[in-house]
Amino acid sequence: MACCDDPTEPKKLDRRDLIRLQEQYGELVRDLFTDDPEKVILKLLNDASGYLTELAALNAHHASVRLRAIALLEKPSMSILQRIVEKEPESEFGLAAMARLAQIGD
Repeated sequence: MACCDDPTEPKKLDRRDLIRLQEQYGELVRDLFTDDPEKVILKLLNDASGYLTELAALNAHHASVRLRAIALLEKPSMSILQRIVEKEPESEFGLAAMARLAQIGD
């Protein structure tokens, strides 16, 4: 007789959650096929996790996505901003990272 949840057992998804996730995935794929992917990514960036935002700030293909990600970074991501400044000090990304560091450093 078990008294607690077994951490080795996978979590069971509620059917409604599964259906909601499938719909979100379908909508995302539709948007990527029918809309400008850059716009779709910019829209998704607003709700992305801190890790994904940092990744976008470092490596996003579209300049607008990188710049928006840099603008969204907060104090816990100061090391990422500093890395961008060191790697690309004279680029628009380095300048944006410097400006963001100044904003969140105050």
